[in-house]
Amino acid sequence: MEFSPQGRLLLERRYLLPGETPDGLFSRVANTVGGPAKSREFFSLLSDLLFLPNSPTLMNAGTAAGQLSACFVLPVEDTLEGIFRTLGQMALVHRSGGGTGFSFSRLRPRGDAVNGTAGAATGPVSFMRVYDAATAAVRQGGRRRGANMGVLAVSHPDIEEFVTAKQTGGFANFNISVGIDERFLRCLATGKAYDLTNPRDGSVWRSIEPGSLWRLIAASAHASGEPGVLFLDEINRRSTTPHLGRIEATNPCGEQPLYPYESCNLGSVNLARCVRKGDLDEDLLIATVRSGVDFLDAVVDVNRFPLPEIRERTLATRKIGLGVMGFAEALIRLGIPYESGEALRFAETLMERVQNAARGRSEELGRERGSFPAIEGSVYTGEMRNATVTTIAPTGSLHLIASTTGGIEPVFSFAYSRTIDGEQVEIVSPLIREFLPETAGGRDVAAHVRRYGTVVGLPLDEHTRNLFRTAVEIAPEHHVRMQAAFQKHVDNAVSKTVNLPERATPDEIVGIFSLARDLGCKGITVYRHLSRPDQVISLGCDVCQIGG
Repeated sequence: MEFSPQGRLLLERRYLLPGETPDGLFSRVANTVGGPAKSREFFSLLSDLLFLPNSPTLMNAGTAAGQLSACFVLPVEDTLEGIFRTLGQMALVHRSGGGTGFSFSRLRPRGDAVNGTAGAATGPVSFMRVYDAATAAVRQGGRRRGANMGVLAVSHPDIEEFVTAKQTGGFANFNISVGIDERFLRCLATGKAYDLTNPRDGSVWRSIEPGSLWRLIAASAHASGEPGVLFLDEINRRSTTPHLGRIEATNPCGEQPLYPYESCNLGSVNLARCVRKGDLDEDLLIATVRSGVDFLDAVVDVNRFPLPEIRERTLATRKIGLGVMGFAEALIRLGIPYESGEALRFAETLMERVQNAARGRSEELGRERGSFPAIEGSVYTGEMRNATVTTIAPTGSLHLIASTTGGIEPVFSFAYSRTIDGEQVEIVSPLIREFLPETAGGRDVAAHVRRYGTVVGLPLDEHTRNLFRTAVEIAPEHHVRMQAAFQKHVDNAVSKTVNLPERATPDEIVGIFSLARDLGCKGITVYRHLSRPDQVISLGCDVCQIGG
């Protein structure tokens, strides 16, 4: 096992039990999930850093907690009792190490009548603030901050308040996304007025010009990176279990659409480790995918669910989400610039192989052990163990442990500093020394990258400059096209941020939203460089401080 200094520190501070080594951690997880039949295979999978499951599995497998899932969605009913019942359930999920998503779209709007009182409703945003405050008091699993996703339908009368909510303070523990429907998009295209309706009784509260709301969403995203946009009709159009109802929310990073009380277990194949001698080892990739499906399916059975409702709903569909990390590093090792048509073609072909292998293995497991109970009425005509098999997660901590790049994102900076539980570590990508010359035009390449985080300004050949472009140097349209390339062969959704230069305009963001919808993305998130004072990463070690 080869760990970077930051990867080892992260393991020590957040994942290892007292007195445990990394070898011991992977043994604990493999034995718990695999049992006698699969423990050796799973240990090899983990210790070779070919695959890693979501953080709660690494933290909790083999412990008294035993809660191994990362993603949950909880319902929010339009009653005071229901709102606060879910608040208590959220606290239990966060305590177990999971993150939660909510649709607040069923709550009556601000100013609406409240049954049995002379008062007026305070609206969904007010209750989101209550959830946010409660999240701050409950640390996820005792080892990481709680995370939430708040979704509000674009048709809700309080939509403008929701869109701008993060600009007025608070919501430190929430990501927010607007749930877009086809009716809104049709009105947007034709210029027809769009009705905002009270979810309590379906009455039209007022009509708006859809273009003004679309621009407000873009302006808010321009200012703070939020809200994101969820194309709910696309999510439901591609649902594998449409007979179970309409999906209205996702997990905190948006890659996992779920029904109320569903959970999902995620894991990621390390693509960088599947590149051998400058070529993709397809046999190794497929073998890793198949083992990853076995691992995640086994997690469903050994998991200790935080609520009986979650256990019931999760076992009905047995959803898993196998994805990838290290995509940007793999491209560099293959000599393919991220911003190229070749990279888009590679991404689509790659994910098609992953999807086919994952579904194929799930189908085999279905024949061997039985299909998921809710298969009747689903899109599947044969046996299938899991209702979904693929998801692209951001792998925020996992990619540091695996010493590779995150999810399918390009490299944001080739050098930065990060504070891990109070200790600052300086990170310079080993790809710099491995693939670039020590000097260029008489300049120290590593020193330049350490200072600026990028190779821009160095006298390198065009191919090398293209190969080492950072996220903000890549055209926003290409970010969207890369997300769409993966989404074509992903059951669930794709976590991807469209990084924008500081000079980007709200009108450009409007165009990005529209392109994402046209290309079949299930959602889209943008981030304009330096639009937040607490930006997680800045370019270059000399100028960045990262909280974590």
